[in-house]
Amino acid sequence: MHAQPPKNPPPASGFCSLPRRLLVMLYDAVILLGLLMLGSALALPFGELQKFAFQDFWFTLWLLLVCFAYLGGCWHYGGMTVGMRAWRVNLVNKDGGAISWPRCLLRFLAGVVSLAAFGLGFAWALFDRQNRAWHDLAGHTVLIKANHIN
Repeated sequence: MHAQPPKNPPPASGFCSLPRRLLVMLYDAVILLGLLMLGSALALPFGELQKFAFQDFWFTLWLLLVCFAYLGGCWHYGGMTVGMRAWRVNLVNKDGGAISWPRCLLRFLAGVVSLAAFGLGFAWALFDRQNRAWHDLAGHTVLIKANHIN
């Protein structure tokens, strides 16, 4: 069973600023680094068996799946990753509820595009009234400062 984020978050909780978002990403990057190392170790035996031109494509896809499993699972089941919990940030949909799996996937893929565009997708949060980045806009989500974390 997972904790549900509050419905219709109060405006007093405020939106997550870009610096706080970057600190959350730094915390989660440490966890993702460990998961990517584990995912690479698990894929290592299969790399020698596959002798075809798209081997790097499949490995990259595997690592993206590992990242999505962590991020998407945290977003869907608890509304926050470990970094979000540390910095008291909640991810909610535009109505203040939990994020569905399709929205998690859309948010994740848009986040990859945001990073691939030299971080411009994240810089967008500086101009948005609710501090939303491209992946928040695509997934219809918003990061809010949590008043308290259970």
